[in-house]
Amino acid sequence: MSAKKKTASKGKPKVELKLDLLPGLIGYQLRLAQLAVFDDFAADLKEFDISPGRFGVLVLISANPGMTQSLLASATQLDRSTMVAVIDHLETRGLVERRASPTDRRSNALVLTAEGEKLLKQLKRRIKQHEARIATAMTPAETATLVDLLTRIRTKLQTGLSIST
Repeated sequence: MSAKKKTASKGKPKVELKLDLLPGLIGYQLRLAQLAVFDDFAADLKEFDISPGRFGVLVLISANPGMTQSLLASATQLDRSTMVAVIDHLETRGLVERRASPTDRRSNALVLTAEGEKLLKQLKRRIKQHEARIATAMTPAETATLVDLLTRIRTKLQTGLSIST
């Protein structure tokens, strides 16, 4: 195999890298898959100016109205200062409101605005289409297995428990 290869589209030489053990590493393949999915998400939902992370935040607030920023930060595995910036952004867009917590005066309760609920409804429809398109690379059983395996990996690494088959 040659070290350089001409690309037809740009006419510039393309260096072919040797990847050594990378293609066989779970973490490497997960990262490449995540980048591909996130890039596709961004392209597919560009008109909404929403990231996968912010979509997840909207879903969690909608499903748990009144949740605190601390609980949301924990659920999304973001530090509290990052969560403040995310909520500030969503609040500026008119999608989320901070309200005084009825149970803890030191905390804010988070709720979606009517505009936030409307946007989330649109996003959910598009996300279902996006997920269906991604899943076309697999059978429904393979998709379920992949989700299960990814969940097991995450759980194992977060809890230190052994992965069972």
